[in-house]
Amino acid sequence: MLAKLIPLDGSDPITIDRDLTLVGRKQGFCDLSIDKHSISKLHCLIAKTDGLLYIRDLASTNGTRVNGQKVTRGALLPGDEIYFASIGFKIYLGPDEPMMNELLDDSFADEEILAADGSDSDVRLVEE
Repeated sequence: MLAKLIPLDGSDPITIDRDLTLVGRKQGFCDLSIDKHSISKLHCLIAKTDGLLYIRDLASTNGTRVNGQKVTRGALLPGDEIYFASIGFKIYLGPDEPMMNELLDDSFADEEILAADGSDSDVRLVEE
């Protein structure tokens, strides 16, 4: 199963390839490091098991939301929107590469991708 977080700001998708992915601000410790002060050092945990994704907030200061609802834990479905504080992603689960225009409405995708050209992202995936 291919699992990806598609950033709502138009930056590059992030593949979730580990069984457990720690999300947070603490570089060198978190698997997915987001360099924003609104993100807790250890913000949440994403678990990939049996073809599904699960999320668990780690008592973060600014919370984790799924489809606008603050959550402490829950399952993630294809197309769900998740927010770590104010940083948003859309969930992709499936066998193939996602089509960006299918995941984001055309006007938002065009506007944001053009705006993101040439800029550095605050989101970093740490590889071992």
